[in-house]
Amino acid sequence: MGYLEGFAVTLRQMFRPRVTIPYPDVKRPKPERFHGRHVLGRYEDGMEKCIGCELCAGVCPARCIYVRGADNPPDDPVSPGERYGFVYEVNYLRCIHCDLCVEACPTEAITESKLFEFSFTDRRDAIYTKTELLVDDEGHPRHLPWEDWRAGDDEHTSAWMRATSPSGVAAYEGRVAWSGELGYGVRAPEEGQTAERRDPQTTETPEATDAG
Repeated sequence: MGYLEGFAVTLRQMFRPRVTIPYPDVKRPKPERFHGRHVLGRYEDGMEKCIGCELCAGVCPARCIYVRGADNPPDDPVSPGERYGFVYEVNYLRCIHCDLCVEACPTEAITESKLFEFSFTDRRDAIYTKTELLVDDEGHPRHLPWEDWRAGDDEHTSAWMRATSPSGVAAYEGRVAWSGELGYGVRAPEEGQTAERRDPQTTETPEATDAG
């Protein structure tokens, strides 16, 4: 009777809705916190967020990031600080997309997009430089010839990180803690850690809330 049970499974599946998607013409929506290709952002005034501190390179377990900082030119600063990222490289032959670099960045300069479909015919193309990682003058990631960007792949690049409150304190939920980005402005905070909804524009600290 074993083979009859096998045929029964096949027959049941024949009448169920198909879940196959005609890839690559149609793609499934990616999770909001998907870890894809890196992006170096700018502030809303166009200045670069990266200050060349090398913390991302230091925390990277795969040693795929190389950063060198340089002093900002006094007459034409690149970033709002003393230094900026003069050299920034990510080797995608090593990267494991753990996003520890995003966690470590003090200025929220490096984030990850939802793009994961890119391949290389030359190993040298797998080493992305600052020219390729830095967003353009409108704040959008640069589309390289071997990348298959789709609508929405560049949106909410930092969403996965903003969902986690500082030190795990749920009282920070709903607070705008991410700096404004060129082309996108200040993005709305996420909800979901608690059932209580808070005003995103409140400036009240959790300590003050608890005290009241």
